[in-house]
Amino acid sequence: MIKFILRKMPIMALLLGVVVSPLLAQTYDPETFKAMKYRFIGPEGNRAIAIVGEPGNPMVNYIGAASGGLWKTEDGGVTWKSIFDGQEVSSVGSIALAPTDPTNVWVGTGETFIIRPAHSVGNGIYLSQDAGKTWKNMGLEKTGRIGRVVVHPKNKNIIYAAALGHVYGPQQERGVYRTKDGGKTWERVLFVDEGTGAADLAIDPQNPNILYAAMWTIHINTWGLRSGGPGGGIYRSTDGGDTWEPLNTKGLPGGKDHIVGKTAVAIAQSNPKRVYALFEDKSPALYRTDDGGEHWELVSNNHDMAERAPYYTRMTVSTDNPDEIYFMSVRFSQSLDGGKTLEKRPP
Repeated sequence: MIKFILRKMPIMALLLGVVVSPLLAQTYDPETFKAMKYRFIGPEGNRAIAIVGEPGNPMVNYIGAASGGLWKTEDGGVTWKSIFDGQEVSSVGSIALAPTDPTNVWVGTGETFIIRPAHSVGNGIYLSQDAGKTWKNMGLEKTGRIGRVVVHPKNKNIIYAAALGHVYGPQQERGVYRTKDGGKTWERVLFVDEGTGAADLAIDPQNPNILYAAMWTIHINTWGLRSGGPGGGIYRSTDGGDTWEPLNTKGLPGGKDHIVGKTAVAIAQSNPKRVYALFEDKSPALYRTDDGGEHWELVSNNHDMAERAPYYTRMTVSTDNPDEIYFMSVRFSQSLDGGKTLEKRPP
């Protein structure tokens, strides 16, 4: 499991699916921290594939493991407590806190960083309304793997879930799901085909009617994995998920004319018109838009962004700088120029 913290600093390092801590947005002199090193802080277990921090409180963080359950720290990573052992599944694929009420914790189960048929499958989506003390399964049991959960920034009862599916064959329960009543009922709002599921999802914090879904066509057999198909690519909704359009018509790869594998999407919180899309292609391909998805440009094919693409292909953008992007792959990398160049972290 890959989890680190900077010495003498109570700031959780960015991991797979991580939300950048607000403390990182503060201005500082890089020379002050030049001598600091990363060190392992736990919890013990396997791959950490989801992490989220409580807004305004850097001491509280949650980590979800591929098949090791859900862990919580309330002291900035000094100690960790397992808080999901009583549930019927141990594979956590995504975590989200409601921005208006961080005691509402949503967990999507099932691993979406997959290259082998033995990877753990989940049994739906869970909700805790008391910061992880108690849990309730809120449905979507047949989705298999939920790679991202997004909560509406102003309404904690509106939640979106990106369902990849069990990936062992054709399946109807793939795509993007939405609830408007806090999980009592769900509707599938984006379905491409039985071989394509949702690997990632992002919502515009200033206009939550705008969402981007990263779709992935994948099929795993006991003898290998087939990643890629005509249903893959980035899709956009501008009406809260009611309707979607594929963005391969706006300059992105995807569709039958340019088949891609696993995909990811990330919105710059400080400038939501800036959106990044990352593709598994012949070489990893990072695209950027500065007008909310109307026009896109290829900015990099750096291999370090998405080595072993089915395992990784995930990124996040700094909360205060749209040019600052983090990539967790075989290497942990950072870009400070909108993806044009990458620097290893630590160097």
